[in-house]
Amino acid sequence: MSHIPPPPARPPRTDRRRPSSSLRERLTSLPKPALVGGALALGLGGVFLGSLTVSGDTVAEGTTVLGVDIGGLTPEAAEDRLSEELASRLEEPLKVRVGPQQDTGQDSGQDTGTAAETGEAGEAGDGTFEVDPVAAGLELDFEQTVRQAERPGPLARLFGAGGGELEPVVAVDRGKATEALNTVAEESGTDLVEGDIVFKDGRPEAVEPRGGTTLDVENSVDALRDGYLRTPAGEAVELPVTAAEPRTDAAEVRRAMTEFAEPAMSGPVVLTAGDSLISLSPAAIGAHLDMEPDETGTLEPVLDGEGLAEDEAVAGAIAEASTEPVNAVLGLDGDAVTVVQDGTPGRTVDTGKLAGTVLPLLTRTGADRSAPAPVTEVEPELSADNLDELGITEKMSSFTVYFDPAPYRITNIGRAAELINGSLVKPGEVWSFNETVGERTAANGFVEGVIILDDRYQKAQGGGVSAVATTMFNAVFFAGVKPVEYGAHSFYIERYPEGREATVAWGHLDNRWENDSGNSVYILASSTDSSVTITFLGTRKYDEVEAVTGPRTKVVEPETRVNTDEECVPQPPLEGFDISVDRVFRNDGAEVKRETYKTHYTPRDEVVCKPEEEAEEEKPEKPDPAADEHIAEAEETAGGSGG
Repeated sequence: MSHIPPPPARPPRTDRRRPSSSLRERLTSLPKPALVGGALALGLGGVFLGSLTVSGDTVAEGTTVLGVDIGGLTPEAAEDRLSEELASRLEEPLKVRVGPQQDTGQDSGQDTGTAAETGEAGEAGDGTFEVDPVAAGLELDFEQTVRQAERPGPLARLFGAGGGELEPVVAVDRGKATEALNTVAEESGTDLVEGDIVFKDGRPEAVEPRGGTTLDVENSVDALRDGYLRTPAGEAVELPVTAAEPRTDAAEVRRAMTEFAEPAMSGPVVLTAGDSLISLSPAAIGAHLDMEPDETGTLEPVLDGEGLAEDEAVAGAIAEASTEPVNAVLGLDGDAVTVVQDGTPGRTVDTGKLAGTVLPLLTRTGADRSAPAPVTEVEPELSADNLDELGITEKMSSFTVYFDPAPYRITNIGRAAELINGSLVKPGEVWSFNETVGERTAANGFVEGVIILDDRYQKAQGGGVSAVATTMFNAVFFAGVKPVEYGAHSFYIERYPEGREATVAWGHLDNRWENDSGNSVYILASSTDSSVTITFLGTRKYDEVEAVTGPRTKVVEPETRVNTDEECVPQPPLEGFDISVDRVFRNDGAEVKRETYKTHYTPRDEVVCKPEEEAEEEKPEKPDPAADEHIAEAEETAGGSGG
């Protein structure tokens, strides 16, 4: 809403009660008889003369506004003329200067740009700014301006009564003006610079303080209104400013430099954690060190300890100083759980306390710039003290698979057992064979061996670990916990229990189970040159878990096929069949629950390895299906670790 000031009070009009000076001169020059006659005439026609001296309907002759003559016009006509004659001038950019004019030695009349170039408020290039008066809510109040004009009656006009130059009455929309002035304030102020110290490449640098100024927007609104249309061409309206002085002065910068900054960057700080050393160079410290003023302007050091710990120059030493806790090693004495070796706590550097440790050392010298690192002890998940709390109190199950000794089996089965041994599975957690053992690669300790792929034996890295997967499946089965993911071999292998065996393949098939026993489970895994054993320690949820195996059904006899591949592995024949195994849960001798596991085995065809020439001469009746890229169903061919 525009703010329109009230019209200025009109001065007393004594001239309405007496003739003008020119009229007096004429009367004085007349002869006395004429004066007497005139007086008589005036006396007789007083009423008539009074009516001639009252205000008229038109503006006094000679009245102007900003050089526009409005004399002799009615107020309405005067307003129309002003609107027409001043239209372009009213939109001309208003030149403003923030604060008193500085002597720059330049011509004050230089080009300051146009409103189109600078927008609503823009810098003109000579230290002044231009404001778009329309956008700033400035406008000439025609009615109030014309209302100031004299409107003399006929007699006053007869004897030469006239007007003069009128001051323009300006209205302002304070909201728009404030918005425009805020733009000027953003572009015109000199930034306040607090005294400071910065650290660059391990060296302190002083930042000298400097006062600043900013436009006093609230008081500038009135100055803008008063200067609009009243400031001579080429001159600028001076707007008031407020000054700001820095809280931190030069003396405080010098003090902080001498007492803290220079000593802080004088050398490295060394923290100790056991046998580990964490050396913090001045460059690393300075990259995360700031000086911040308090309420009185006193500079205080602030160190970002978290950022320092993550700095690539420091992170490696922080990691080396941290150690992982080691769980207790458990074993069995009969069926009783024993602690073979107690757990040991680890430690981690408490980066949240790093700043508090380092800051006091920065003003010291020599050996005093060293201190123990802030560390937090990390207790192991499993120790002699928390066995009962975890519920690891007895043997839940144990299963052993025997295999024919072979170097690759001994290596791969032993490596898998090593990686599984000591696993601690909390209640509700899902254990994964692939996540625990990892990919079967040479880098992970596995060698090439025989696997089952495409319904036949082939060679690949990690052959033999299905013996461990089968052992794990049976340990899960008899512990009474929940299988989540598993898959049998595509055809049956005699050394495994029918319907209770599993294989794994990296990226395709996992062996996972969920610990739904209500207590933690600890896994013992070990192997010999001919066997692998997995034992679960915890608390049994069921008194007994029994396997009831049904008869073989849907028996299919194998066939014979010849394979001429250089990597051919001979394969003895075995029938295919379906079989069901029930898992029966009992408590106090009574059956609590029963689950059925169904498995389908394809026939294991006999594979005879022969050179291609010999095989061509014999022309076998049935070629090797592997040559036709025969792929069995996903659940049956996911194996990759047979043998």
